[in-house]
Order: sequence, then C-alpha cells, then structure tokens
Amino acid sequence: MTALAAGAPAASRTAPRTAGSLGQIVKAELVKLLRRPATWVLLGLWPTLQLVFSLIIPYVSYRRGSSYEGSPPSALLDSITPHRLVLNAISGLPLFGGALLLTLGALLAGSEYGWGTLKTLLAQGPRRLTVLAGQLLALLTVLAGTLVFGFLLTALCSWGIARAESVPADWPGVAELAQGLGGALLIACVWGSMGVFLGTALRGTALAIGLGLVWILAVENLVVNVAAPLLGFFDAAQAALPGVNAGSLVAGLAGPDAVLRTPGVAAIVDGGQAAWVLGGFLVLFTGLTALLVTRRDIT
Repeated sequence: MTALAAGAPAASRTAPRTAGSLGQIVKAELVKLLRRPATWVLLGLWPTLQLVFSLIIPYVSYRRGSSYEGSPPSALLDSITPHRLVLNAISGLPLFGGALLLTLGALLAGSEYGWGTLKTLLAQGPRRLTVLAGQLLALLTVLAGTLVFGFLLTALCSWGIARAESVPADWPGVAELAQGLGGALLIACVWGSMGVFLGTALRGTALAIGLGLVWILAVENLVVNVAAPLLGFFDAAQAALPGVNAGSLVAGLAGPDAVLRTPGVAAIVDGGQAAWVLGGFLVLFTGLTALLVTRRDIT
C-alpha cells in the first residue's frame, strides 16, 4: 500500500508532449499541400501567367512588328532576353502572383477549420505553435521551390528567344540573381503569410480568399490609381501598402534602366525601404497568426 501510494503521484503526473516534432509536422504539411489539387493549380498558374505576360506576349508583338504597352519592337526584344531574367521572373508577384499565393496560404490554414482536423491534430500531442511553425515552413518550402522553377523556366525561354533571334545571351551575375530570388521569396512569403492570417482569423477559406483578393485586386488599385493622385493623405498612405512595396521592390531589383510594363510594378518608394516594410508585414502577419492560434479556442 505504501509503495502504491508513493508511486501514485508520479504516475498521475502529466506526461511531456513528445508526439509531433517540428520535422514530422513539416513533412505532414508538405504531403497535404502536394496532394491537394488546388496547390498544383495555383502554383501552375503562377509561372504560366508570368511567362505569358513577361515573355510570350512581348515576343509575339515583336515578331509582328507591333508595339506592346508603349514599347517599340526593338525595345521589346531587348526586354525579353536573358539579361532581364530577374524582372521577367518576378514582375507578376505584386499583383496576380500575390493573389494566387494569398489564396494558397488561406487554403493551408483555413481548411483545417473547415475540415475540423486541427483539433484532432492538437489532441495527438504537438503544441499549437509547433503546428503553426510546421505549416509556415512547409509553405516556405513550396514557395521557394516554385520560385526556383519559375526562374529556370524563364531562363530557358529567354535563352530560346535569344538563340532564335541571334542576339547575345548576356546573363545576370550571381549577386543579381541571389538578390532577385531573395526579394521574390520575401514578397511571396508576405502574401502567403497574409493568407494564413486571414484563414486563421476567419476560420475558413471562402471569406478569407474573398477578402484577400478584394484587397489585392481592388482596394490597393483604387488607392494608388484613383485616390492617391487626388488626395495628399492617400498619396502618403500608399507607401505603407504591401502591394505598393512589393511592386517597388521588384522595380528596384529590375534596375534603373528597365522598362516596367507589368501592372503593380512601379518605383513608388525606394527598393531598400520596400524590403524593410515587407519584412515588417511578414513579422506582423506571422505574429498575429501566432497570437490567434495560442490565445483562441480551437472550434
């Protein structure tokens, strides 16, 4: 009796949570993402649209001898050869690429509430922040892989155009490529984390995706193109918008002599300032999501 009584408190102590390490959760989230058809649709549309608007349409216009977005045929050819690889690979991220990546982030987080799987997952042992970290790292991995694929695809197509037109294939330097890839990953992570935040805050996907798309495609465009030219307040406030800073970072990475044709890409603020603001948004969205996950009941 004495031995049993002495052993009872030790047996009744709560066992430490050992199930669900961060590495296991990242692998599980990657499997879920890669097995979901919506992931392949969204990540397939992103480089496809980027290729169409940055290379294919300008090249077709050049072959027909017509201008495109105010650029004459000779300037069009110069803008789609390999030395413009960075701009041609990332110019869609501030607008249509951002919309697709926000949708992916909202699906990643919001689906857990719609399917009711988050409560089941947490009951198996892992802590809430560990689950969130695993989701974000899985999203980061997918985004980085898609960016690298997009760069390689753009490089291959621009090299093919240069070869077909018998013009020199002057490639950007390693430092320029690294800056371009890093800047693109920062922009992609901001949009993805915004989607994760909206999916978590609204506990679903439909409203989160709808609000995110309205913000990217409507609200920011109205502020920049309609309100800012008329009112000084909006002219100053646009410098704090995520889409404006994403477009300014792309413009900064493109170089001072680049022709900026893609909607959403404009040097409204300095590229360095844009990078800091985007980094702030990334921290903000991640921190708010962590606060919601840890402080709110999972229902």
